[in-house]
Amino acid sequence: MPEEKLSQLIGEIYDAALKPELWPQALEGVCSFVGGSMANIFCLDVAAKTAKMFFEWGNDPHYTQLYMEKYSKLNALFPAAYRFPVGRVFCQSDVMPRDELHETRIYKEWMQPQGYVDFIGCHLEKSGKTWIPTTVIRHERDGMVDDIAMSRMRLITPHICRAALIGNVINLRTCEAVTFADTLDGLAAGIFLVDKAGRIVHANVSGQAMLDEGIVLRSARGRLTATKVDADRMLKDIFAGCCNGDTAVGIKGVAMPLEPACGGQHVAHVLPLTAGTRRRAGNTYAVVAAVFVHKAELESPSPAEALAKAYDLTAMELGVLVGIVHIGGGPAVAQIRGISEATVRTHLKHIFQKTKTNRQVDLVKLVAAFESPLLDPKKSQRYLKNNGR
Repeated sequence: MPEEKLSQLIGEIYDAALKPELWPQALEGVCSFVGGSMANIFCLDVAAKTAKMFFEWGNDPHYTQLYMEKYSKLNALFPAAYRFPVGRVFCQSDVMPRDELHETRIYKEWMQPQGYVDFIGCHLEKSGKTWIPTTVIRHERDGMVDDIAMSRMRLITPHICRAALIGNVINLRTCEAVTFADTLDGLAAGIFLVDKAGRIVHANVSGQAMLDEGIVLRSARGRLTATKVDADRMLKDIFAGCCNGDTAVGIKGVAMPLEPACGGQHVAHVLPLTAGTRRRAGNTYAVVAAVFVHKAELESPSPAEALAKAYDLTAMELGVLVGIVHIGGGPAVAQIRGISEATVRTHLKHIFQKTKTNRQVDLVKLVAAFESPLLDPKKSQRYLKNNGR
């Protein structure tokens, strides 16, 4: 695996953090490196059952539109895939057995007509209501996902996650060198521009407030320092690594926890500014990196995750349960998911056994008890009225 190819790809990913129009080029590089024919970054709103495409490469616009308008609502893979934590790389076989996938509508009507046979995915962000995955989809000519593809995806997904987070922090604005500092000044996260020695060239308003508090970060003779010794040592190593290329920074790590003395947790993400499109900002301000610091929020599990974990539901059982809540009957679930009614009844039997219930209306109540955003309260009330007994 040539180091030059990996370094170039990491650089393209971080360039896209500042210039979002470069994401298609970066995703093309991801496909070439990992092995795939299409890649994307998109958002799913679980509550509204809608999807929005952010960036993609190698797509057929017709099928993208079909997916956004129709198949995102029918995708049997979503409830099962949602359980994976942010940053965890997974493939199709981790989500659902292949024979079950081949019975679903998403496969028969969307994947198979395009020749797609497999995918690798990773969650960049997720909450109880929305999630943002990135996926690399493999065509018949690419073959099935193998260990090499998985290991390569694991190499680059941390960088995609960080670049996406940084891009979100700066509101996906184009940050030209002449306006870079002004852009940063209006942001809520603490942001610092530093040189190779860690000296602060610029701190935005939020960053200066962090320095004044001195709980997580301090300015020691003009150098950005962490209050914890180990974290400060890591910061020094990362800043030095920024001078040696994107791969060197990746080896050192460009995301790190910052633990204040009073408890709680902050996270620092470092964006190298010494290569590619980012060089313009770095050269103008004589800096090697931008440091984004924000308070870490605990990731709350989704209701689907909580249900699956609480009752040891398989991916298909969870899909059927969610279908029952959405649609209200086994025949309709079978039609939507492209499986037989007998298969739905089998999964439903297992769900009843695991949840210690015996009626579909009890399942609706169970999901409601988990305060699921998948369940429209009015729909629940109508279902209970029409089916309760």
